Parts: sequence; C-alpha cells; structure tokens
Amino acid sequence: MSEFCNFDKALASTLIMQFSSLRLTETKGVRDYIMRMRDIAAQLKTLEVTMSDTFLVHFILCTLPPKYAPFKISYNTHKDKWSINELMAMCVQEEGRLLMEEGENVNLTVASSSKRQKGHTKDKGKGQISAEPAIKKESMCFFCKKKGHMKIDCIKFKA
Repeated sequence: MSEFCNFDKALASTLIMQFSSLRLTETKGVRDYIMRMRDIAAQLKTLEVTMSDTFLVHFILCTLPPKYAPFKISYNTHKDKWSINELMAMCVQEEGRLLMEEGENVNLTVASSSKRQKGHTKDKGKGQISAEPAIKKESMCFFCKKKGHMKIDCIKFKA
C-alpha cells in the first residue's frame, strides 16, 4: 500500500512541475495550451491535489505571453468570472484577432551589401541608412498596370 502512496506523491510532484512550467507556444495554439493545463489539473484532482477553477483561470491568464496584456486587463476589469470553457472560447477568439492584426503589419528589412550605396560616405557608421533612397522605386498603377503614376492619379480610374 505504501508503494502506491509513494507513486502517487511522485506523480503529483511531476504533474505539478509540468503544470507550473507549461507555456503557450505559437505552434500548438491557445486551445491546446488551455486543454493541457485543464487535463493536468484533472489528473492532480484524482491524486487529491485540488485547485479551484478560479485559480486555474487566473494561473492560465498569468502565463499567457505579453501580447495578451490588453486581453488580461479586459478580464480583470470585468465583474464576471469565467469558467475554464469560457476562458478557452475567449482566448481562441483573442488569438484569432491577434493573428489578423499580425497579418496586417508590414515588416521592413534592410539587407546589408558589400557595395557602397549612393549617399553613403566613409565617415558614416555601419548600419546607417542615408537620407537619399538607395533604391529607385518606379510607381505602378494598380488599376491600369502602367508605370509612372499611382491609382489615385490614374486618368482611367478617375473616369
């Protein structure tokens, strides 16, 4: 009988370590993360290591990455308390919103080259970009597909 008790204690310790070290990753997603946390909590409950749903909700919210900060603030300012299922639904919705928001952002990258670009002098430090554009952009109309003007200036578009 004591062997089973020792096994339960070791299993409970392992589950607690998993629970406390688990973090949300982009590859799995927030739904899988919350379900994993809920499953570990259920396993701990069978070993008589209980935690309230309120604690679980707060713990999950605290372990979400910084990009969820406005979402956490929103939860903390509302009077209602969420169940685990409500938290999961709201987090999945927030994850979708964040993905949409990330898709709208445009990232600018600058590649360094060994050739000196126009506008750079020997005095300037490495990594500085001159005020003069190094790349000539030729505007193209998205409406008529002709080069030299933009859609807003296009005669065919205005007509």
